[in-house]
Amino acid sequence: MLTLFEHPLSPYAQKNKIALREKGIAFELATPDAIGSGDAGGEFLKANPRGEVPALIDDGFAIFDSTIILEYLEDKWPTPALLPKSPADRARVRMIEDVMDTHFEAINWGLGEIAYFKRANGAAAEAIFAKAAKQTQTFFTWLEEQLGDADWFNGDTFGWGDLSVIPYINGSASFGNTPPSGSKLEAWAARTNARPAVAQTANEAAASIEGMTMVADIVDQGLFKREYRDHRLEWMVKTGGLDVIAKGLDKNNIRFSNDFS
Repeated sequence: MLTLFEHPLSPYAQKNKIALREKGIAFELATPDAIGSGDAGGEFLKANPRGEVPALIDDGFAIFDSTIILEYLEDKWPTPALLPKSPADRARVRMIEDVMDTHFEAINWGLGEIAYFKRANGAAAEAIFAKAAKQTQTFFTWLEEQLGDADWFNGDTFGWGDLSVIPYINGSASFGNTPPSGSKLEAWAARTNARPAVAQTANEAAASIEGMTMVADIVDQGLFKREYRDHRLEWMVKTGGLDVIAKGLDKNNIRFSNDFS
C-alpha cells in the first residue's frame, strides 16, 4: 500500500491524489504532525528533507516533489497514461505544470497569507488582493491560449496537463478569482471538476478550509512559521508585501527552506 503525506489544501498534493485516483491505485493518506510549521519530523521528514508535502512512500521507498511523484506513478503504472504520446505535447504539458507550480501557486499562496493568516489588513490587504486579481486574470488569458480549441490541456483526453491546472483554478475561485463567464477555460473547469477523482480531491480541500479560522492567532504568537521561498517570496515583494515580510521576520513567524541534514 502506498502512503501519501499531504495536506488537503496543498495543490501539489492534490495533483498527486488526482493522478493516483485516475489510475485506480490504492493508497493511504497521512497529514504530517506540525505540517507547515517548520517542526515536522519523524517518518515524514525522512521521506522529504524539505519538510514539504507531498511525499510518497512505496514499500519503503520514499519520493518527494510532486512532479517527480507524478513521473514515478507514470513509470510504474503506465496505464491509463496521463502524459500525451508525442514528445512535443509532453514538453508542452510539463511547461504548463511548471508555470502553475511556481508563478501561479505563489498568487494563491500569498492570498492565503492575507486571508487566513492576516498578514495585512485594511487598505494594504485590499491593495494586495486587487493586484492579485489582475495577475490571476492575466494567467487565465494565458491558460486559455494554451487550451486553444481542445477539450483538455492534455489534448484529446484528460491527463497530466489538466490535473496540473485544476487545483490552482479551484484555489483561485476560493478567493473570488474565477475564469471569465462563458470562456473556454470556465467550461474546461466545469468538465474537469465533474470527474470523480477531481471532485473528491476538491471536496477534501474545501472541507479543510474550515480548520483555518484560528491559524492567524497561532502565527501571530510565533507558534507557527510559514515558509517563504522562491516564487512565493518574489510574489510578496512585487505585489506590495515587503512590509509583510519585514514584520514576519521581526516576529519570527516566517521561515525559509530547510537545510538538509
